[in-house]
Amino acid sequence: MSKKIAVLPGDGIGPEIVAEALKILDCLRSDFGIDAETEQALIGGAAYDSVGTPFPDSTRELVRAADAVLLGAVGGPKWEPLDYSVRPERGLLGLRSDLGLFANLRPAILYPQLLAASTLKPEFVENLDIMIVRELTGGIYFGQPRGVRVNEGGEREGFNTLIYSESEIRRIGHIAFQIARKRGRRVCSVDKANVLECTELWRQVMIEVGKDYPDVQLSHMYVDNAAMQLVRQPKQFDVVVTDNMFGDILSDCAAMLTGSIGMLPSAALDAEGKGMYEPIHGSAPDIAGRGVANPIATVLSLAMLLRYSFHDPVTANRVERAVAAALDAGYRTADICSENTKRVGTAEMGDAIVAALRASSV
Repeated sequence: MSKKIAVLPGDGIGPEIVAEALKILDCLRSDFGIDAETEQALIGGAAYDSVGTPFPDSTRELVRAADAVLLGAVGGPKWEPLDYSVRPERGLLGLRSDLGLFANLRPAILYPQLLAASTLKPEFVENLDIMIVRELTGGIYFGQPRGVRVNEGGEREGFNTLIYSESEIRRIGHIAFQIARKRGRRVCSVDKANVLECTELWRQVMIEVGKDYPDVQLSHMYVDNAAMQLVRQPKQFDVVVTDNMFGDILSDCAAMLTGSIGMLPSAALDAEGKGMYEPIHGSAPDIAGRGVANPIATVLSLAMLLRYSFHDPVTANRVERAVAAALDAGYRTADICSENTKRVGTAEMGDAIVAALRASSV
């Protein structure tokens, strides 16, 4: 039975990078027999411009019916003056919440071909392979009450609520430990338990969950120290599990260890394995339309889609090997280009990956 992918190109460079991922999907269908159909819809600023809301009902219906979602990027300065309730990012948060996508997997893997592109010394990042597991539908991004009000002194004040239930913490903990069992069997839970009661509960529940996985080593780290340690000694980490806001920040920090944020994919999964897949970078409106954006994170997001939602690790590995082969051949977009490499644009990088895919089938 054919699988259905809802494709949401979004804003900025989103349509350009998604087009390259779809080019790879077309190759998988024609050359490798992958049975998948796609349908596109609006999200974010593009949706607001068209129908006045960043998450239209038609998009909601499509993603609910699909087996997986492939997203480009949302947002940009153009929409910042809008009311908070209709900004592009509200469409993305609404999508995550509507589908119950609570587990965000963000791998930070340094391809050996890009060792020189990292800003850290090679000995600190060589063979880097970290998985950041971020809780995605709770915490301060969704907590209520929230808003901006005028206090008794006549001064404006902004307020947000950091809140997690025990069950929310427990379910993301199980995901992290289960992933660790397939990797290095180490979980580092990141919190701010010395200051925030909410994350004190986070730590307590993680300890309780860890008792179900005696074969996995559990450690704890305050978020400020974790940020420092990611730069000081990143290879000490295997699986990092943390809340919504801390995960948002730490995963972008980890991205730069790999040479470029344009290299990192992500998966956001529900309890049944249905997921939304997207690069962790933003919409980069400053380079939109110029054909220079790096599509690799989006292509690798497609590989994660194949692995986690389609349960097809063989094809996922094939896509990842094709990316490595294109890098081996010296192809580089501007963000990862270095001496003695071939600087190419978005479409040319996609073509190089397709060529590597086809060569692997010979």
